[in-house]
Amino acid sequence: MDRIQNSLSHCTDNEQRALLTAACRAAVAAGRLIRERVNRPHTITMKGVINLVTETDVAAEAVITASLTADTPGMPIMAEETAASHTLAAERLWVVDPLDGTTNFAHGFPFFAVSIALLDHGRPVAGAVYAPMFDELFCAARGGGAWLNDRAISVTDTSRLIEALIGTGFPYEIERTLPEVIRRLSTLLPLVRDIRRAGAAALDLAYVACGRLDGFYETDLQPWDTAAGWLLVEEAGGRVSDFSGGPYSSPIPEILASNSVLHPQLLARIR
Repeated sequence: MDRIQNSLSHCTDNEQRALLTAACRAAVAAGRLIRERVNRPHTITMKGVINLVTETDVAAEAVITASLTADTPGMPIMAEETAASHTLAAERLWVVDPLDGTTNFAHGFPFFAVSIALLDHGRPVAGAVYAPMFDELFCAARGGGAWLNDRAISVTDTSRLIEALIGTGFPYEIERTLPEVIRRLSTLLPLVRDIRRAGAAALDLAYVACGRLDGFYETDLQPWDTAAGWLLVEEAGGRVSDFSGGPYSSPIPEILASNSVLHPQLLARIR
């Protein structure tokens, strides 16, 4: 856990340090379970035509819930597979995606992550994204910077779209959203170096934070998809907004994150 302690050394607030410790501990514990199960046969249940959940999603969520409850007793938890039990109306609550990128996991494609964030009046103040197949722990605390394992991270300084690598994702209700998905792709793709669609929004946002992507956009996301990544990008020096350029918040189903310099250029094309 040395990497966690390194990151925590930049948290000057004791409560914030405790919250970030709780998020990191739970994320790594769930990620360990996910990594152990990745090559086993999976029991798949469909939540929609192409929206699936595996037994590992549920097991990882149980690990996270137990860990967070032990470290922060009484704190509400909104987790993807039991989201109905809490709402964002709570002043402070954990927002958890136990396995972001379930489709990737089910197919053995190693781009997936655990995402955990503490929202305080709707804004993330501590968060962790853990990619178990790469053993990469991204974490951030409000005002304390963003970290990958034991090193500080920052967004890129790319200023021209043609030099930018952009990430995106496709909604589960693709038939309904296909025209706007194609319109945005056809508008943006000729203007940038390339676009990537890897299938795990939390990890895409972490990649913006550490400079592997210059920007990311997607629609129809849920709070647990974006809460931790939102904080990572902002603490790494980037900007996060909706598609009109307004402040982002978890209930908003659209997100644009970038290195700030590119943000106005991306907004002009995406909207």
